[in-house]
Amino acid sequence: MEYIQLNDRTKMPQVGTGTNTYGKVDAEYRGELNGDFTPLETALEVGYRSIDTAISYRNEAGVGHTAANSGVKRSEVFLTTKIPTDDQYTVSEDAVHQTIEQSLDHFETDYLDLYLVHHPFDSVKRLKLVWSVLEEYYEKGILKSIGVSNFTEAMIEEMKSFAKVMPEVNQIQSNPTEWNDDLIAYLQKENIAVTAWSPLKAEKAQRQQLAEIGQRYNKSWAQVLLRYHVQRGVAVIPKSHDREHQVDNLAIFDFELSSEDKAKIKAL
Repeated sequence: MEYIQLNDRTKMPQVGTGTNTYGKVDAEYRGELNGDFTPLETALEVGYRSIDTAISYRNEAGVGHTAANSGVKRSEVFLTTKIPTDDQYTVSEDAVHQTIEQSLDHFETDYLDLYLVHHPFDSVKRLKLVWSVLEEYYEKGILKSIGVSNFTEAMIEEMKSFAKVMPEVNQIQSNPTEWNDDLIAYLQKENIAVTAWSPLKAEKAQRQQLAEIGQRYNKSWAQVLLRYHVQRGVAVIPKSHDREHQVDNLAIFDFELSSEDKAKIKAL
């Protein structure tokens, strides 16, 4: 595994597992909760040490309980969750405090490695309120790192006017359907780490081209795509309910894409 150093106390694995369909009927995002977190148990068994979830996924408690009772030491697992923008979680400082404390309870831990604002707020005033509480928990060491998700360059720039601690991560979409290269370049210039959600989203023709590249390395199209992200310094959180695919998604650190192949992938 390779890592991205977020600050002097936290390093983030470059590959983690998404969880937004875990513990749900038919592995559907909007499916009813069924308590089946076998895919997460499997992910931890095969070597994943970074878990990404969110309150809005409705399964934070199940994800947290599974991680806490997996047999893997807490210190070896990088836990990420996200606070929604809804009033019930963010209307006041007290509401934000309660939300963070609930996340800690769900994960059965006294600290979280990364806490993200899941989406931009319509109101800068509300973002200031929420961010100030995250900073408070950051300063106490309860939240080891804090960040945002789906924020634009302009939104990050606006935060410079009030944030005592700037976001250490921005989790954004990045894949062949929307690379977001300009935003990634800006974030890396600002020393803000990037995590790509839906890193494997690709059209059929794009997958075919990736598979052709993969033949030169004896790797699948998905492994080639994940490797591309990692080589440009981006963390990824691919999600799979299949053990074999989970293993494959981790097996991307034993080869390196050539400059020529990277250029082909960028042009997809």
